[in-house]
Amino acid sequence: MDHFLYRNGVLHAEDVPVPEIADAVGTPFYLYSTATLLRHFALFDEALDGLDHLVCYAMKAASNQAILRTLAQAGAGMDVVSVGEYLRARAAGVPGERIVFSGVGKTANEIRTALEGGIRQFNVESEPEMELLNAVALELGKIAPITIRVNPDVDAKTHAKIATGKSENKFGIPIARAREVYAMAGAMPGLVVIGIDVHIGSQLTDLAPFELAYSKVAELTEQLRADGHDIRRLDLGGGLGIPYERSNSAPPLPLEYGALIKRTVGHLGCEIEIEPGRLIAGNAGILVSEVIYMKSGEDRNFLIIDGAMNDLIRPAMYDAHHDIVPVIQAPAAVEQQPYDIVGPVCESGDTFARQRNMPPLGAGDLIAFRGAGAYGAVMASEYNTRPLVPEVLVHGDQFAVIRPRPSFDEMINRDTIPEWL
Repeated sequence: MDHFLYRNGVLHAEDVPVPEIADAVGTPFYLYSTATLLRHFALFDEALDGLDHLVCYAMKAASNQAILRTLAQAGAGMDVVSVGEYLRARAAGVPGERIVFSGVGKTANEIRTALEGGIRQFNVESEPEMELLNAVALELGKIAPITIRVNPDVDAKTHAKIATGKSENKFGIPIARAREVYAMAGAMPGLVVIGIDVHIGSQLTDLAPFELAYSKVAELTEQLRADGHDIRRLDLGGGLGIPYERSNSAPPLPLEYGALIKRTVGHLGCEIEIEPGRLIAGNAGILVSEVIYMKSGEDRNFLIIDGAMNDLIRPAMYDAHHDIVPVIQAPAAVEQQPYDIVGPVCESGDTFARQRNMPPLGAGDLIAFRGAGAYGAVMASEYNTRPLVPEVLVHGDQFAVIRPRPSFDEMINRDTIPEWL
C-alpha cells in the first residue's frame, strides 16, 4: 500500500495534488510520502514484536536526511555502507549506537571515523578487513564490536546484479570457514565478537531462500557458542521485495517474514537486526515527469519525456519495470494505445518502457513512475550535464523540497580549469 491515490481524477501524494507540486518545483522530481515511509517501517517493527530487535533502515535505498530523520524519529537504526552514509546518518541526528557499518571495502579512514564517532557494530566481510579493523581500534585505544558476515551459498533467485549470498559473490566469509575465522577474531585484542551477519540479496519475492539461509545461521550459532563465542546478536540483512508490477502477485508480507525469523532463529535468545531498504522506501516514492513530445515512428509511437536514464537508472541497468501512470486520470472508456516511453539522453538505453499501454498523452501531460523511491535519486547522475532531480517530501497537506535542483552555473562552476589553459 502507498499514499499516492487519485482523488477526483487527480493523482495526490497524501493530501497534496501532484500537479500543484509540479507547478512549484518543475519536472522531473522525486516525491516521497511520509505516511508510507512510516507505515512500512512499522510493518517490519511489528513483525518482530516479541523479539529483542532493531530495524536498521538500509539507507543506500534512499538517503536524503529528511527521510533518515523521519525513520529515526520512529525508532529506526541505520545500515550504512560508506563513511559518507555514516556521516549523513549522523547529520540527520542518528546516534552512532544505532548505526551498523556494512560493506566489503571499508578503509582505515572510514573505520577510524566510525570508531571515533560511535558505532553499533561493524559487519566484517573478510580476514584482511578484520586485521585492519583490529589495528585501527588498537591505535585509537578502542574495542570494535563486530559480527562476521557469512556467505551461506544460497541462491536468492533474484536479479544476478543484486544477488549477494552465492559462493561466487564477493560478499562475506564462506560459511564452511566461519568457525576458523571466528577463532581468529576471538584472538584479536581490538575486537569483540557479538554476533553473526548474513544478507543474501535484494528484491526477493520468495521466503524459501531466507529460510534456508537463516536455518544455516541458527546451526552456526550453536556451533560458535560451543566454541566459546558469545553470539548474542544476529544481523539477518534485508532483501524483501516490492510489487513493481501491480498486476503480478504480491511478494511476501513483512508479517510473514517476521514469522519465518521467529521460526528459524527465535529460539536462540539473540537480539535480531534486519536491514530493509527497498520495501520501506520503494513504494514511498514516485518520479514525476512531463511529456515533451509525442513522436510518431514507422511502427510505433514514442512518448519523449523530460525524465531520463540519469534520473532513474533502474530500467537501463536492470531491465527493471516500473508502473507508469498519468497524473490526470483518463476516463475509463478511453482506449489505451502502446507507447515506447523514452527520455532525451542520446542513448537507445534511455528507454523506460516499450509498447506500454497508456491513455492518449501529449506535450505538457504529467506522468508518474510508481515504486521509484528506492534506488532512484541515490543512483542519479548529471550525465549529459543534466541537473540532479530535486526531491520533495509530503506530510499530510504540506510539502517541502528536501533537495533542490542545482542550477547550471552551480554545476559548471564545480569544474576547475588548470592555469596552463
